[in-house]
Amino acid sequence: MTPIRYAAREPEQQRNREVEATSTPIWSKAVTVVFETDPELVASVLPRPLSPSSSATARLRIAVVDMGSGLKPFGAGWFGVRARHEENEGEYALFMPMSTEQATIGGRETFGEPKKIADVTLDVEGDRVTGRIGRMGSQVAELSGALGDEGAGYEIDKLDFYFKAFPNPNGVGLEGDPALVYCRRHETARSVRVVEGECKLLDAPLDPIADFPVTKILSFEYAEIASSQRGEVLQRVPAEWVLPFVHQRYDDLSVLGARR
Repeated sequence: MTPIRYAAREPEQQRNREVEATSTPIWSKAVTVVFETDPELVASVLPRPLSPSSSATARLRIAVVDMGSGLKPFGAGWFGVRARHEENEGEYALFMPMSTEQATIGGRETFGEPKKIADVTLDVEGDRVTGRIGRMGSQVAELSGALGDEGAGYEIDKLDFYFKAFPNPNGVGLEGDPALVYCRRHETARSVRVVEGECKLLDAPLDPIADFPVTKILSFEYAEIASSQRGEVLQRVPAEWVLPFVHQRYDDLSVLGARR
């Protein structure tokens, strides 16, 4: 009898591939810029119970990731702001563009990451690097510049905050109280090189990261990065706290003039 591959799997066959993949370090090439921005704007994008950090900073990363599976490397981006929950400092992601379906779906469904399909590229030619993000007909961001001398690598532990929220099937509100997810990452960097260049946040109606002014660039670097992560649901929060911010995760096409 021909096996039916959509049939139920035995327990030993059941594997959470997203958790497995993100708990194993995978090397990527990345350009990252951290900059100061307007503290009032940062505060305005944080759902409760998150609150502003003592430093009003944002971070943009454009990377290319090789999973080592024989498939073509994919592009990955990250944009978010510093935030805190109670005594814990971390970052809150607003936009995580990914160039493949596999990189997008697992993170959204497992951790509640605000991932979206996009065109994400990173090119290194000699001592110059260029990274771009484009989505839904708009250019969202561009990082470019000259690479400096190679510096020391580093290891850091980081904390990201996500809200795992799902729309109600009846089209009104959320299906229940969202989960506040803590995602703890361990990041190792090598081949670190300072970038002397330009950070452009471009006007994109569905992904308006350009609303955050680049007041002062604090760091701008290229590196090869490996990271592993573990997530946990810390608590449930009232749906009404997160509902006004759902457009951060799900596109509001009305801004394009489209009918809902």
